[in-house]
Amino acid sequence: MAQPTIYQPIPPELAPRLLDEYAEFHNKHLAHTVPVHELPWDPAVRNTPAVLGSSEPLEVGAVKDYSLSKCSVRVFTPEGEPPADGWPVFIFFHGGGWTLGTINTENAFSTNMCTRARSVVVSVDYRLGPEEPYPAAVEDAVEALQWVYEQGKAELGIDPSHIAVGGSSSGGNLAAIITHKAALSVPPIPIVFQLLVVPVIDNTASTADDRYRSWQENANTVSLLPKKMLWFRNNYSPNPADWSKWDSSPIFAPEETFKKAPPAWIGVAELDILRDEGIAYGEKLRKAGVPVEIKVYKGAPHPIMAMDEFCSVLNIGKQLVSDAGSALAKAFGNA
Repeated sequence: MAQPTIYQPIPPELAPRLLDEYAEFHNKHLAHTVPVHELPWDPAVRNTPAVLGSSEPLEVGAVKDYSLSKCSVRVFTPEGEPPADGWPVFIFFHGGGWTLGTINTENAFSTNMCTRARSVVVSVDYRLGPEEPYPAAVEDAVEALQWVYEQGKAELGIDPSHIAVGGSSSGGNLAAIITHKAALSVPPIPIVFQLLVVPVIDNTASTADDRYRSWQENANTVSLLPKKMLWFRNNYSPNPADWSKWDSSPIFAPEETFKKAPPAWIGVAELDILRDEGIAYGEKLRKAGVPVEIKVYKGAPHPIMAMDEFCSVLNIGKQLVSDAGSALAKAFGNA
């Protein structure tokens, strides 16, 4: 019997550094699949999970979808009675390289944050490339923030003075960007916390420069290879002149808005090409006087947040979700 073709091997030089639990899962479920960036583009790919291994959503008090002008949001409300001033609220942006993912993509993470932080969670189904390129996703992110701030008390029972934002990968990029947008709003929109998981921070990064060592060090990683990241980037932002704009690459945001940024928790994966972008962003926030916690998940590649299934897959994914929930709860005073 012919052996199945291996399309995504684990490079020998990476194997000693990679978590055994991830390697086992990868070899069983991922190695024999063709990477999405090597296939002809078909938007139907969004109907399959962007990352295998996610846990089931937790039970929460209520789930309801709302339509905004060009996107929708899904609102998760905790069980029980809200605080006297209303629920704190966490605005969340899913990952998927601004290309993949749907409003269902990270329901598990959203319900975990809702339960662990005793917070309303607003998950944003922002527009995606290549059909709706940059800056569509940014526009949707800003609209979602404005809607929550202006309508959230009446519509959702939230406290608009306790807004946090967050996201994973491309969603972390959008979350970081809207902290700067919020500071520049007239009047400014107060954000109390940002939670960034394996975020894309600099869309000018590549293996050809030395600013982020992880792009070279992890060039032969698993999951998010440089060529896959560039495929996502080009789907989202086909004009390279836009890559250095700060609402594409928040590392270039104005110094004045870094000084006004909210406290941050940043989780990065050791074997991710994006690792050093996230660390550099945290260090720039610290230099501006912002409290920052940076956590590096050893031996882990890019997609660990979504690989947290409680009965199997990655214990480190479960740990990241737990850490993120604790950080958010602490930010809201619910630890």
